[in-house]
Amino acid sequence: MKTLPYILISLRFILAPVILSLSYFIGEKSRFLILILMYFGLLTDIFDGIIARKTGVSSEKLRRLDSQTDMVFWLSLGFAAYFLNPDLIKDEWIGVVIILGMEALCYIVSWVKFGKETCTHAFLSKMWGLSLLVAFTYLIGFQQAGWSFYLSVILGFIAHIDVIMIILILPKWQYDVPSSYHAWKIRKGKKRRKSVLFN
Repeated sequence: MKTLPYILISLRFILAPVILSLSYFIGEKSRFLILILMYFGLLTDIFDGIIARKTGVSSEKLRRLDSQTDMVFWLSLGFAAYFLNPDLIKDEWIGVVIILGMEALCYIVSWVKFGKETCTHAFLSKMWGLSLLVAFTYLIGFQQAGWSFYLSVILGFIAHIDVIMIILILPKWQYDVPSSYHAWKIRKGKKRRKSVLFN
């Protein structure tokens, strides 16, 4: 059981090139299969953390691996959405640039301050992840952007602002910081409390 979280993370990482290959080489006929893989990937993301905490193997190494795998997984879905709906994605290029720019900014700020990538697993970032799930369901499954895409862009912008604030507030690099409010409490010397809601 202690190796299961790593197996689940590895499965999610493997899904990325599979999703890319399906969307690029098979195209239209792969839409439904890609959606299945996306939801399966989400389940692996949920259960790797739960199992890691239950088995006592949750660590900095595991959380960093989980965070970077998440980024690769969602990027693969973004490229898949482009391969399947190039004109639709081009029409929404402003929103795409905003999200990619904010993601890059988070990494830049974290590397400049701590020499490490960000790994907050913040609450707003989790909410953004759920909005991405809905947005990609519409983009890939129904070839629509609309409200789900715009909601994802708005939540993504807010979530990234929160992550940047967490980085700037923290006195030293930490993982699993639920919000900028919690980062402020850590800065004030209050002990971080673990919560299954945020990890």
